[in-house]
Amino acid sequence: MERPRGFSLQCIAFLLLLRPVLSLALPHPPREPPVYLNFVLNASEFPPEDFYDYIIVGGGTAGCPLAATLSQSFRVLVLERGGVPTANDNVMSQEGFLATLSDVNLYDSPTQPFTSEDGVPNARGRVLGGSSAINAGFYSRADQEFYKNSGVDWDLNLVNQSYQWVERRVVFRPELGSWQSSFRDGLLEAGIDPYNGFSLDHEIGTKIGGSTFDTSGRRHSAADLLNWAKPENIKVAIYASVERILLASSSSSNNSSRQSAVGVVFRDEIGRYHHAMVREKGEVLLCAGAIGSPQLLLLSGVGPRPYLSSWGIPVAYHHPNVGQFLYDNPRNGISILPPVPIEHSLIQVVGITEDGAYIEAASNVVHFPPPGRAAFLRPPQPPPMFLTVATIMEKIIGPLSVGSLRLASTDVRVNPIVRFNYFSNPVDLERCVNGTRRIADVLRSRSMNYFRFTEMLGPRRNFMFVGPPLPADQTNHAQMVDFCRRTVSTIWHYHGGCVVGKVVDKDYRVIGIDGLRVVDGSTFGVSPGTNPQATLMMLGRYLGLKMTRQRAGQSK
Repeated sequence: MERPRGFSLQCIAFLLLLRPVLSLALPHPPREPPVYLNFVLNASEFPPEDFYDYIIVGGGTAGCPLAATLSQSFRVLVLERGGVPTANDNVMSQEGFLATLSDVNLYDSPTQPFTSEDGVPNARGRVLGGSSAINAGFYSRADQEFYKNSGVDWDLNLVNQSYQWVERRVVFRPELGSWQSSFRDGLLEAGIDPYNGFSLDHEIGTKIGGSTFDTSGRRHSAADLLNWAKPENIKVAIYASVERILLASSSSSNNSSRQSAVGVVFRDEIGRYHHAMVREKGEVLLCAGAIGSPQLLLLSGVGPRPYLSSWGIPVAYHHPNVGQFLYDNPRNGISILPPVPIEHSLIQVVGITEDGAYIEAASNVVHFPPPGRAAFLRPPQPPPMFLTVATIMEKIIGPLSVGSLRLASTDVRVNPIVRFNYFSNPVDLERCVNGTRRIADVLRSRSMNYFRFTEMLGPRRNFMFVGPPLPADQTNHAQMVDFCRRTVSTIWHYHGGCVVGKVVDKDYRVIGIDGLRVVDGSTFGVSPGTNPQATLMMLGRYLGLKMTRQRAGQSK
């Protein structure tokens, strides 16, 4: 294909208006949910009270594999506040990624947006499969430091078996197009080596990772893992909003009184309340994510006594660290408009540096003008165009900057207030500077020349940036710091709020309360490797196996 030697005035006009439409979604009319697994039912079909061995609050990235595993031996209930992923075409396709994240107005939206007090927009999964059903699909195992520093005594053989169980079902090798191939080559030219080929492991250098999108572009999420549940032992309630955990006093072996989780109260979409209760030796398992799990603990009276009292919430157990030690990995990067059309792609290649940066790329097709809106623009506009925006981004290891979560309402449906305090720790800022310099190295590589425009009045070739470019002088530390602070956004890898060693013990039991565990990313003090979904799905399978063995009297 012949490369354009100039940049038309029409394209320039489109570019000036491009940024405001990046968040606009292609509209899809609401549809009736399709037939799904026969044990997935609307919450309104459940009885006012029922009993189970395990109640899992949140059918998300960790909750689904946990439920599938426990159902092999026990009666399990999963309570999910959203619907099924297959009801939404955008959720199920790679091309629908941006549309899904911006689908915030429909009643049955798979996402729930929130903006942190730092001013950074973010999103939570509100669909069976959780955030694994709305993410960019990249799959990579945790780094070894995660296992050493997470506060858990991992059985690494069981960890590996659990990863493999997940990978046989929902992970695929992606096929690289022109943008991802060039980006991979650019990473290697920039010195991010060695080249590790296709790998699911965390390895320093450049690699192709796994994807939860298959070769036809269809998404596979944690919800798919429910296909391996034992149907007669499991019920999944969708549109089930858990309001609080039910706690009761119980006597321990030394005759002291302890709080125990005995069930939950949830409400269906028509407003009726239901009680799900646990049988003897049963447990409530919170898998509601880094926002939902600490929020539910606070609403159930588990948290700092003075704070709960200020809300008029009866204190069941004084737990000062609930909602504390909350983190989000900052994302910084650049976007360019290529001179020629390129394929749509999500994360497929990653460069992992020695100094704690993860460099990734994507390319997204943006429809302009948005469908259905051209008639309202005057004068009449030219026919719709599709513009492809290519992005290179970096995420830092960690992070070390600490945030917190607090209630905005006693209504569980209302997002709590979160602050991540991006770059409050200077080490995070230095890592960002180093990571953005690596992006500059990639942009200078020969592999990126194909994505430059030839200037109309000279022989030079430059990128057409969409949004802020990197500072021209990347050796200017002050300018690089300013770029990091000014352009910070999220990569949706927030975690913490119920961290191991502070809120839960090494077996994920809530410290001081019987029959209650938290099994999700809220227990992580650091994000595991480049992307957390692999580790979260592994965790659900891993802990389900451990719990089953322990109840059967086997050793750890």
